Amino acid sequence: MREEEKKPTSTIRRILKQRWALSAIYIASAAIILAAAFLLQNSFDDSAKDGKEESAETGKNYGEPSVEVNSNLETIKMPVADADKSVIKKQFYDVNADEKAQEEALVFYNNRYEQNKGIDIAMEDGKSFDVKASLSGNVTKVQDDALLGNLVEVEHEDGVVTRYQSVKDIKVAVGDKVKQGQAIATAGKSQINEEAGVHVHFEIRKDNIALNPLDFVDKQASAIQSATDAEADKEETPAVEGSEADKETPAVEGSEADKETPAVEGSEADKEETPAVDETDESTDLESGTDEEGSVPGEDTTEESDSLKDSLNQSN
Repeated sequence: MREEEKKPTSTIRRILKQRWALSAIYIASAAIILAAAFLLQNSFDDSAKDGKEESAETGKNYGEPSVEVNSNLETIKMPVADADKSVIKKQFYDVNADEKAQEEALVFYNNRYEQNKGIDIAMEDGKSFDVKASLSGNVTKVQDDALLGNLVEVEHEDGVVTRYQSVKDIKVAVGDKVKQGQAIATAGKSQINEEAGVHVHFEIRKDNIALNPLDFVDKQASAIQSATDAEADKEETPAVEGSEADKETPAVEGSEADKETPAVEGSEADKEETPAVDETDESTDLESGTDEEGSVPGEDTTEESDSLKDSLNQSN
């Protein structure tokens, strides 16, 4: 029994006494440790990556100004504190409006008529009032202009710009960030539209194209982009279809018909009908009973028959 118990122990000792035994054990241990470390590192990287993606989604556009991010979701407001007490002195010039509305939207100055690119807003009592920012944005232009009555321009997302003219006591400067409803100036007067009195000339522009502000008041700023996209689609679709129809249908069918049908059929008809004319002439000559010399055959026979008739009558 003791000999049997000693056999395994003696085998292990025998292996350990080999020169390569310790090296093999060391290498095997190192491989196991490295494999475990590699697996742990991968699990840590995956968890860190997932955490970064989640934080990137929640903190997206973190470095951008909050004014710019939120302005596209704001509802466009009139540039006055109390819109119910305001009146519109002159409307926006709409090319699709009737003739009377277009005449009322013209501004007369220096013997010239100009189309009104915005709306002129005043108070019912004619008094001055604070001009409010219609949307949040960045002030890009502040200009003194006696003709227009000074100008403040605020830029928003997607190429949208709001302009406030005929103002005084301007409270902002270029580079300032303004929030919706913030007072930026006071209503004043302008030389180009003196009949409006104390007012503010309010414009909304998209890519420097003037739009009717009343079409977008109480709507989100994103509605401006949607409206301009829809208008662009309407303008492009008829132009493409019309040009294709004009180029292909009339040009191909008409030209082929004019070139082939009359030219081929007419020439063949002329060739085939020419001899028919001679036959008609000959038949006409035969029916009329005239020969080439102009004599009428059969005249002698007729005279003889007449003489026989007379002789018979006399004998009777």
